[in-house]
Amino acid sequence: MKTALTFLFIFINVIGAFSQKDSLNLGDRYAEDQIYVAVSYAQFLDQPQEIFKSNFSYGLSIGVLKDLILNKQGNVSIAAGVGYGFDFFNHKLKVEEINNTSVFSSDATISANLFKSHNVELPLELRWRTSTATKYSFWRIYAGIKFLYNFSNKFQFDDVNGNTFKYKDVSNYNKLQYGLTLSTGYDEFNINLYYGLTPVFKNSTINGEVINTKILKFGLIFYLL
Repeated sequence: MKTALTFLFIFINVIGAFSQKDSLNLGDRYAEDQIYVAVSYAQFLDQPQEIFKSNFSYGLSIGVLKDLILNKQGNVSIAAGVGYGFDFFNHKLKVEEINNTSVFSSDATISANLFKSHNVELPLELRWRTSTATKYSFWRIYAGIKFLYNFSNKFQFDDVNGNTFKYKDVSNYNKLQYGLTLSTGYDEFNINLYYGLTPVFKNSTINGEVINTKILKFGLIFYLL
């Protein structure tokens, strides 16, 4: 995992250096290549009936986006990028990995029931903004889709005796996920929304009920040229 994060850090710095050049005035056309940093409040959606609402959870993302201009004014474009995302959930669903099989249950006696995931992010956006080649403070609406590839996940909980159980890379975790994104705001400060369309777990049930748990995140995203 350290190797992947090191490579991503170097990649972001290299792309960021080129982004500064691409943002220069090129006649009437210009690009808004950017580094993005997002901080989000997170929740699980569509939880099984016997699972109560999750406690405070959050997500962090960082990456780069490359602009492709669609009109002469430069205020409409599409952008594709790559980044890293970390999610932390304080949740109520008990997840175990027993003999290479994921087991799901509800247990009110467990505490510190945590879930952590590390993902490669691949965002794709359709962009509209009020900027020009020389105007760097502007309104924006960016809508799109984000693909997530999970390269590490860990579920952890404590039982009534204080014993800690940890399960890494559970077999039923859905490693490839995607969801809709929306970012809107002014200048560097923008509201950001991610609405997951794919379940966190695949082919999973709890007491006969299909687990369709998805992820919702909303918070702030900062775009840095």
